[in-house]
Amino acid sequence: MKDFQQIRYVEEDHVARIILDRPNYRNAQSRKLLEEMDEAFDLAVDNRKIRMIVLSGEGHSFSAGHDLGTPENIADQESRPYEEGMRGLYKRSAAQNVTNTLRWRNVPKPTMAIVQGYCIFGGWMIASAMDLIFAADDAMFLGTNFQYFSPPWDIHPRKVKEIFFESRFIDGKEAHELGLVNRVYPPEILEKEAMAYAHRVAENDEFQLRLIKLAVNRAQDNQGFTEHINDAHLLHLLSSQAEKDPDFALQKPDMRRRPMVQRAIENYELHKKNNLPKEE
Repeated sequence: MKDFQQIRYVEEDHVARIILDRPNYRNAQSRKLLEEMDEAFDLAVDNRKIRMIVLSGEGHSFSAGHDLGTPENIADQESRPYEEGMRGLYKRSAAQNVTNTLRWRNVPKPTMAIVQGYCIFGGWMIASAMDLIFAADDAMFLGTNFQYFSPPWDIHPRKVKEIFFESRFIDGKEAHELGLVNRVYPPEILEKEAMAYAHRVAENDEFQLRLIKLAVNRAQDNQGFTEHINDAHLLHLLSSQAEKDPDFALQKPDMRRRPMVQRAIENYELHKKNNLPKEE
């Protein structure tokens, strides 16, 4: 079995586990980590014994999003720089955000994400590329100002607008109510319950599982799923460039200086406070 640097790959009977293994960085997604994920998915697909693939994160969080500056990622960028300018930006963004996630969505075996703790931006993206999401009830999901993978396919369009306009977290319970998450459990039993389900699925016929997945994915594709993802990615690139504008603000000026994640935490706390049952 191949040794990886930023993930772990484990085979348990007919189930393959891909475990993001950068807990000190809340499993931030470096270029190297995403490439190793790709290799691990290929290993699982090529092994005829594997009938289910489970993606999870080591430590307290599934993934806090893209790696924005760890020493390892900076060194990797310096040794393997992308082309500068818009061409390089598009190549890097497409490779790390779209091409791989669409490929993982379409692997010919059932996939599941086990989500605990933070699932932010790129974390949401790779989780939603899986067929199923089992989450802790207190997991915290946050989409960026233009989350270009799963909404509005996993959540009703009006709810997507409501949440993203406000830029706030949704916890595991709300994610379940909205349809993003299949099942929620208390954190202490999440992995046990999720893996029990994975092993039950892996008892089924590989060919039948493949055809079930293909039928559902093709139904979405006939409605325009893949075209939407590619179009939305282009809008994301435009949005990311607009953020460099000094007049850019999704919030009032005094909020602009606060990091987006901190704003989302504050908005989530306010949302919860405003939605508490009123006392008689």
